Amino acid sequence: MTVQICVSRFRDPAALAVGLRDLRRAGLTPRGLLFVALDPRGEIHLATPEDPEQVASVRVGEKLSLVPPWAGLFYHFDAIHRLPGDAVLWNGDLRLGESAVAAEVAGVIADWLKGSSAKNVFLGCASHTPGSWWGRPGAVEPLHVDGFVDCVVTASGVLARKISDAHLHYLPFAALATAGRPAAGWCEVFRSELGAILLVERRVMGYRLVLTCEHGLLEIEVRHLPDLVIETARVLMRPGFGVVGRVDGGAFAVTTGTVESWGLTNLSPAMLVGSPTQSLAELPKSLRAAAPR
Repeated sequence: MTVQICVSRFRDPAALAVGLRDLRRAGLTPRGLLFVALDPRGEIHLATPEDPEQVASVRVGEKLSLVPPWAGLFYHFDAIHRLPGDAVLWNGDLRLGESAVAAEVAGVIADWLKGSSAKNVFLGCASHTPGSWWGRPGAVEPLHVDGFVDCVVTASGVLARKISDAHLHYLPFAALATAGRPAAGWCEVFRSELGAILLVERRVMGYRLVLTCEHGLLEIEVRHLPDLVIETARVLMRPGFGVVGRVDGGAFAVTTGTVESWGLTNLSPAMLVGSPTQSLAELPKSLRAAAPR
């Protein structure tokens, strides 16, 4: 899918709130929010489809294949989630933690999501060291300080990998409500037999989630969290490939990068590989077929 991109810039979170309200009136929905990034001055940059008709048709997997429309130093958000109550969770560039406005930006976008009855927005793929944060009015906690990154929200809680670890961890919403903060209550729910988990697919699809590991890919079923997580597919692959998402009823969004102790670095925009009838086990064959000759 070819998407012509329009860039909007806002000087601060208050201007962003007004701008998003105006963009909604012009037809923008969370599906059409392609990239969100901050520059070192704290200004906010949004990328949306130039053609309003594409707002309704662009899909998450297709977003992940897009190239950011700006050059230079930018700190990207990967996803923003509304949690029960007034809390917000966001993943993105670790350097977002250096910005005084990142938490406000996440909060403004979370409030904007309510107008579409959306619980989250998934954004394009950009290369950076991963960070994850939990926040509510007056409080922000960087989850990556305890090693938790690539957070994925499920119907009952939050899944995350831990840096340099082979386990997938889970924080139930019930435990979060009891503690009032995410520092405690995490439990291990799955162990990879392919080495440390380097990347987690950005959202659960049909109760399935792909984990990119040191020695290949694993697909798991998370229907029965936290009691039972089932491995449904395993693919041995050379290091450097990762699955960041998939098109609903379609292809996998596959990125490439360099393996580091904390995950994959130098990520490329994803390429869409496979078809609606293909499983994760068939991905290597699809990658070979898609390779330039």
